[in-house]
Amino acid sequence: MRFGIIGTNWITDRFIKAAAALPEFSIGAVYSRTEKTGREFAAKHAIENVYTDLAAMFRSGTIEAVYIASPNAFHAQQSIEAMAHGIHVLCEKPAVTSVEEMDRIIAASRKHQVMFMEAMKSTVTPTFLNLKDKLGKIGPLRRFVFHYNQYSSRYDKYKEGVIENAFKPELGNGAGMDLGVYCLAPVVHLAGEPDTILKNNFSLSTGAEGQGSMILNYGEFEAVLMYSKISDSLLPSEIQGENGTIEIDRISDPQQVAIRYRNGRTEDLSVPQEFDTMYYETAEFMNCVINGQIESAINTHALSRAVIKLLV
Repeated sequence: MRFGIIGTNWITDRFIKAAAALPEFSIGAVYSRTEKTGREFAAKHAIENVYTDLAAMFRSGTIEAVYIASPNAFHAQQSIEAMAHGIHVLCEKPAVTSVEEMDRIIAASRKHQVMFMEAMKSTVTPTFLNLKDKLGKIGPLRRFVFHYNQYSSRYDKYKEGVIENAFKPELGNGAGMDLGVYCLAPVVHLAGEPDTILKNNFSLSTGAEGQGSMILNYGEFEAVLMYSKISDSLLPSEIQGENGTIEIDRISDPQQVAIRYRNGRTEDLSVPQEFDTMYYETAEFMNCVINGQIESAINTHALSRAVIKLLV
């Protein structure tokens, strides 16, 4: 399957490296706003076709699908334009910045009968899917405690007065969009939408969210979510039940997961990963395309819509 690439940053490098393990994966073209950046990226990854006109890439016949890793604010427009040209879309999280954008994407996917999937990598990994299958073992749920707190490498520059994209809210960036979504999506995948939600956040001078928290009320249990780009945390995440607790090493990339039962017994839920986490999202997306689907049965359109509804 020939992919077009939108975005020439580190996450795209990682995506290409992970997806290269799939025999059916190839790259047909790359889009960049500047010819120079596009050519440099193409040389690094042996990509033949470089475009600075997005519509021209979509019309070129050089690609069947596109991986979108541009700033969040551009995701919806680029996704809809790709689908209008019959191009399948794998879009980095968060796929959109509003429910209205997600509704337009769903409508475009249905109208043009092309695949759209948000690249929420953690929810398609073998370990997360095993956790989901075994969730009932801890008995009645009482609390999720998920967090992703990572001091941004760009925050020091921010404090010096240099504002990079990570702290520009006009690009759809901020702690909630960049990190909080990794806490929220797994909860929605495991428990659905809550009855009510309480939010708290701290915004920086640019208006970008520096850190935040959410409490999702499900009646008999709750989910406590914490995320930050201006501080770190060394604690694991966990799901508490009456019979035991599921401990998760990193909710953004769960690989070491175990149940610790109240009687002292431990059960390892980890599934060894042969590949980088991004391999699994690409494999899920490509399998859906091959099977003629317009959405994943795991990262569904409805789940992406529910997550953004709660996030914004």
